Amino acid sequence: MDHKRAAQEHLKLLGPQLIELSHRIHGAPELSFQEERAAAWLGQALADAGFALERGVCGLPTALRARSGRGDLDVALVAEYDALPGVGHACGHNVIAASALGAALLLQPLADALGLTVTFLGTPAEEGGGGKIVMLERGGFEGVHAALMVHPYPFELAQTPTIAAQVFEVHYYGKEAHASAFPELGINAGDALTIAQVAIGLLRQRLRPTDRIHGIVKKGGEASNIIPAHTVGAYMARARTLGELEEVMAQVRRCFEAGALATGARLDVKAEAPYAELRCDPDLEAAYVANARTLGREPGEMTAEVFKRAFSTDMGNVSQVIPSIHPGLSLDCFPDANHQPEFAAHAASGAGDRAVLDGALLLAWTAIDAATTPELRARLLARRPATPAPRAPGR
Repeated sequence: MDHKRAAQEHLKLLGPQLIELSHRIHGAPELSFQEERAAAWLGQALADAGFALERGVCGLPTALRARSGRGDLDVALVAEYDALPGVGHACGHNVIAASALGAALLLQPLADALGLTVTFLGTPAEEGGGGKIVMLERGGFEGVHAALMVHPYPFELAQTPTIAAQVFEVHYYGKEAHASAFPELGINAGDALTIAQVAIGLLRQRLRPTDRIHGIVKKGGEASNIIPAHTVGAYMARARTLGELEEVMAQVRRCFEAGALATGARLDVKAEAPYAELRCDPDLEAAYVANARTLGREPGEMTAEVFKRAFSTDMGNVSQVIPSIHPGLSLDCFPDANHQPEFAAHAASGAGDRAVLDGALLLAWTAIDAATTPELRARLLARRPATPAPRAPGR
């Protein structure tokens, strides 16, 4: 039986359903951990197809796990479906979700013949909150031998350029006072944040070209005539690896400590679990690239120029413990790029729809290769069970 041809023929029937779902998710953007409609729609499609569906897995209300087939090789199709504040699905997670669903549905009737268990994993809060990290730590990926997903991007890539990242909030606590009459009676938390930001600006000259620090002021005070008693900043630090990220964070923290020391304000840093760098499985990636070329896509290689455009994802944490791929599906839209409203429009365009269909088929074909290539199948089956996601020391 030609399993790949069977999947391609099945896609002709599923295509309209997948595109409609992609557009529905795109038109109802939901933020991290609030993806109630997207999770409901995906879950219903899986249940209707006969998958054994679990909702709210790992204590996350919008997380999903659905399985079909009884094979010894368990391949997970990973879906993301959270949106960004203000710009909606400007990272194309509607495309990711519909592609993962499509791949699961394409593989379902082939699972037993291939010796596969087909697992769909709906992972919330990629844009903030690290849903995959939580699911890894709580056993959501238990038994999975390979984890596959695709991601929309301005270019076609064998793997997207991804680096480690730490999300954190800083809170300074001072004391209110009249800004004109009694400023000496206050402790200015706004000055503390200003000093920290100046220090970070000066720190940049000491950072590696692959390090990044960026952030926003979420709260600068209450009124111009009141000495600010509470200020809040939201920041991200990034580096090539978790080890390098630890070094960057030590320097960044000293910048914030300087603000507290200079003003007398109290500092509180609230950090999330870090996102790890991506480690793609070379054999799964090679299979994906060969399949992409069959569809007329030409995934580019990871060059120094491509790496300059790196971002971060909690799929990196998954890839540290489970053989994974995370290729970029081109929407052919540069200079419109991820996290821009223009990119959100492309994610529901003809190019976005093609990415949904091609992504579903490429994931399915790559899973078929994993099941039918003896050496690859044996290696995946022999891997050690997943362990908790890597975390920065002390966190």
